[in-house]
Amino acid sequence: MKMDSGRWLLVLLGFSALALAFSTRTFLSLSMVAWEAEFGWSKSAISGIGAIGLVVMAVIAPIVGYCLDRFGARIVLTTGLFATGVGSIMISVMENQTMFVIAYCVVSALGFGIVSMHVVISAIAPLFDKNRGLATGIVSGGATGGQLLFVPVFSVLLASWGWRTGYVWMAALTIILGIIIWFVLRTRVPAEASHGGSGTTGIGAQLKTLSKSAIFHALFWSFTLCGFTTAGVIETHFLPYAAICGYGPIVSATAFGTLSAFNLLGMVLAGYLSDRFNNIALLAGIYILRAASLVLLLYISLDIKLLFLFSVMFGIFDYSTVPVTANLVATRLGTKSMGLIMGILAMGHALGAASGAWAGGFVYDIFFSYSQVWLISVALALLSATIVLMIAPLSRAHSSGGQSA
Repeated sequence: MKMDSGRWLLVLLGFSALALAFSTRTFLSLSMVAWEAEFGWSKSAISGIGAIGLVVMAVIAPIVGYCLDRFGARIVLTTGLFATGVGSIMISVMENQTMFVIAYCVVSALGFGIVSMHVVISAIAPLFDKNRGLATGIVSGGATGGQLLFVPVFSVLLASWGWRTGYVWMAALTIILGIIIWFVLRTRVPAEASHGGSGTTGIGAQLKTLSKSAIFHALFWSFTLCGFTTAGVIETHFLPYAAICGYGPIVSATAFGTLSAFNLLGMVLAGYLSDRFNNIALLAGIYILRAASLVLLLYISLDIKLLFLFSVMFGIFDYSTVPVTANLVATRLGTKSMGLIMGILAMGHALGAASGAWAGGFVYDIFFSYSQVWLISVALALLSATIVLMIAPLSRAHSSGGQSA
């Protein structure tokens, strides 16, 4: 019983870490108007710096994952939270763009890259067998759930006391959580969560093995296309498209908030189902239903009900691929190198997202319409499903816990 409580305590701490890290990342867009007024910076300059930070996060993802395998969650997560907190403090006192670049693209990006879904999931998954999917679904929900709480709070702080105060408060919360994790993981959770367990296998040997794995390639390419159709085109172009369709900022923001809320529900539900059903069929089904939800975008200008139907449907099938993909990694590729594997998948997802963000704008500039963007996204979501279905089913002799991967 004590061992089980320790595992679920780590789930709670991981959820909280993702909630703070992802909320701090969102503050960039919330502070943009204030920085334009105070410093005279352009939106392109600020978003360009933000893009550099995303590239840094993508590059370090496999390295951070490998460090998790070697040194454990205690050291890695504490380091990431402290880096996030220090970066927020540096942003709160910045006076010029050079300071912002150092604070965001170096210190904060390091923290965001460490306190990321692939790291936290990789720390949680090896601790569970029977309820692995549910645990990873809940912990990954922190990426969205935290924003539902902290972003409105930051908006109030921004309006009442200014953006500097908001960043100071987030820095304090992040550092405090880092301290809590440092001490709690030392005494209250299973040893494998606090200490690395990947053995002495070098990263080169692990990469060579993965390069020959058909399962790894299927998960990598499907997850890369996943990034294109979610964080790429939707998170970047959904709000501008809603405005083109005639919806005002309040309605558009409400629709996006609805999407985020159902995103949290989708991750937890997908994690729960991954413990009970064939993961290959489940993951392929999610991609197919995501494609169906993207078709709705072609018609949201006709009726506001279709706008919110899309928000609900896409929200459920947005990040719900994460816990199912993680469960497939754990059951088919093992947990000893899970940090490295999930780090590489996260890098692919980030690069896919960057491609989607760029391609969305490029295609729109050519056709002066987003219809082609959504049709391309539908096709890529269906391609992801096809790739997943090519994974050979796990033989009954190797399945465990009643699961069929």
